[in-house]
Formats: sequence, structure tokens, C-alpha cells
Amino acid sequence: MIMKNIQVYIRSLADLLELSVQDFANRTEYQQYKKTKIYQYRDQLISKFLHIPISQLNYAIAEQGKPYLQNQDLHFNHSHSQHDYALALSQNVQDLGVDIESLNRKIRFEALAKHAFHPQEYQCWKALGEDTNYWFKVWTTKEAILKAHGMGIRLDLNSLNTQMHPTHDNGQIVDERLGVFAYQCFDLGHAMLSVAWRSGLGCGKFIVPKIQITQQHL
Repeated sequence: MIMKNIQVYIRSLADLLELSVQDFANRTEYQQYKKTKIYQYRDQLISKFLHIPISQLNYAIAEQGKPYLQNQDLHFNHSHSQHDYALALSQNVQDLGVDIESLNRKIRFEALAKHAFHPQEYQCWKALGEDTNYWFKVWTTKEAILKAHGMGIRLDLNSLNTQMHPTHDNGQIVDERLGVFAYQCFDLGHAMLSVAWRSGLGCGKFIVPKIQITQQHL
């Protein structure tokens, strides 16, 4: 059996961005600058991962709107929070999705939980005393699953049940609209990271790929 592998690179946005919003005439210019820097960094990481020049990275857009590389057997997805950037890469795990959120982000937890959580998730969160760690695991997992699918269909977040366990950090969902996906959450101390991928219905416990997290620095 071939071992499934996922590589995740994480870097602080403060390290990645040389300029701040104060260096621009308006926020729109800053957001465009940030997007350009993030895409340049993504290309650098993918180029190094595949051992090919950046000039040979030919992107295309799938029907669902998710980008992919032509003529390369690589699955990837990226995400950024207020403070971090994350890129997930794999050559043997299909339909990857990743999401990262800063744990110190100011959030209206109750209001968003009522809007975005499945009733089962909401009840579990309440039973855990509104535990913020559980909240972030559910939130990032939902985002990662939808990104892994490619957003091919639009659905209300509260109709997607991650079946997040109160204490476990991984799980699997079976949704007639999306298919079968598995996920793994990582509490990084300052941020919550969730990785999702298309899975299969096997006998017994599903097998989690080997997920290697590398924190990039200057």
C-alpha cells in the first residue's frame, strides 16, 4: 500500500509581507499587494516541491472554480488568516482543502455558531461550555471541506455536519451533496489549522494520511 502524504507549509504574514496597510494610499491597493505576494510565495513553494521552474507552472480553473496545475500530478489548496498563510500539497491525496484561523481573532462566537453550526455541532459546543477550541475546529473544518470539494455547490453551512468529536481532532463526513471527506485538525497554539481531503468508505477506521507541517521563517 502506498502511504498517503500531505505537506503543509505555514508562514507568518508579517514575514511574508514587506509592507503594511499604512504604506498604501487605500486598503484596495494593499489587498492587491497582499494577494500578489501570497501568490508569488505559493508559486515558489510549489516550484520547489515539484523541482521545476516557476515558469513551468501552468494554472487552469476547474468547472467549480478551483485552480489546478496542468500537466502536473499535484493537488493543492491554500488559506490565510489575519496572521498566517498555509499551503497544503500532495501528489497522492485528491481534492485537498485547508483552512487556518487565528485563535485570538475577535469573533461573535454565539451568533456565528447559531448561523453556521449544524444543530448537533451546536449542542456539542454548548455541552462543552462553549469551548473556543472546539468552535475553531468546527469552523475551520467546514471551510476546509468546502474548499476540498471545490465549492461546486453552494450550501448553508449549518446543513453540513462535521460530526466533530468533543476531544478527537480527526473525523469523516458522508454527505450526499459532497461525497465522503475526511479531516484532521491541528491546534498550533496561536492558530487552528484544518486539512480535509476526499476519502473512501472503507472497513473500520479510515486511514489518515501522513501530514507533515513545516513552519517557514525568514
